Amino acid sequence: MQRRVSMVDVAAAAGVSGQTVSRVVNGSPRVDPATRARVEAAMERLGYRMHRAARALRTGRTETIGLMVSSLATVGNSRMLQAIADAAAARGYALTVVTASSADAVADGFARLHDQGIDGAIILNEATAVAEGLARPEGLALVVVDAAHPLAGSGIASVRTDHAVGARAATEHLLARVGPGGGTVHHLAGPTDSFAAAERERGWREALVAAGRAVPEPARGDWTAASGHSALERILDGAWGGDAVTALFAANDQMALGALRALADRGRRVPDDVAVVGFDDIADAADYRPPLSTIRQDFDQLGERALTTLAALIAGDEAAGVVLEPQLVVRQSSAG
Repeated sequence: MQRRVSMVDVAAAAGVSGQTVSRVVNGSPRVDPATRARVEAAMERLGYRMHRAARALRTGRTETIGLMVSSLATVGNSRMLQAIADAAAARGYALTVVTASSADAVADGFARLHDQGIDGAIILNEATAVAEGLARPEGLALVVVDAAHPLAGSGIASVRTDHAVGARAATEHLLARVGPGGGTVHHLAGPTDSFAAAERERGWREALVAAGRAVPEPARGDWTAASGHSALERILDGAWGGDAVTALFAANDQMALGALRALADRGRRVPDDVAVVGFDDIADAADYRPPLSTIRQDFDQLGERALTTLAALIAGDEAAGVVLEPQLVVRQSSAG
């Protein structure tokens, strides 16, 4: 059996004392940058891994964080899980995931995370709304991602995408495609309990009002492609009539995919008859038929910033809220 690499081995390889290696491992500021880099290079070369239990005994921290999410069925939540898991691994944190979609489940999730001795937790979107008003373990550092109102209390910070800004960009892009003749942009909205969906709907409305265009009643889906298909059928069968729909903003790319199928079923060509823009820029968006214009939110950066913010809170530092601006990606579904 191969012997575990120790701090003594790292110290010998880096040409420093064992105390210096210990300071690097525990994040002490009392190490100059050049020495820290030499020690870290030796750790990487030797494959050194700190024994998590030993570190917990010395520092009072387990280097384990929790993630609470209402569901992993949606693409957005799954991508956020992947982004946070990657960011946690890069920083040497272990990750414990709890799914909770009710107040009782959230309370139980807090208790389970506390029993595991986590240093802090990240709560995603809908789970934050459920957790509002519930007691949390004393001193638990929390970062909420994409939440309307961060939980009250110290040691809590928020990280989110500016969904309204992205929705306005999508709507203004579609209005330019519609032209000055008074046409408007229809909307496939997300679930009513989603902060992201509400913000995207708000941005869409604000863009239409600012342009002096009519604001049609949105059709609502549940983030799935099937719900996007049925929601668009309701729009096409509604008061506006199918031919009057010339531009569509979908609250996520999967509902946009369902909308593209519904338009094809009705013989409406995209983008010739109807221009379509989604939101998220999922991995398959560029491979839709036609390739989907969308609003790209950077899930990797969201995960990294959530982790960085949580690490600061765990260390006892102040952490300001983070708002990331998404970007419009124009592809064939709205080009021309």
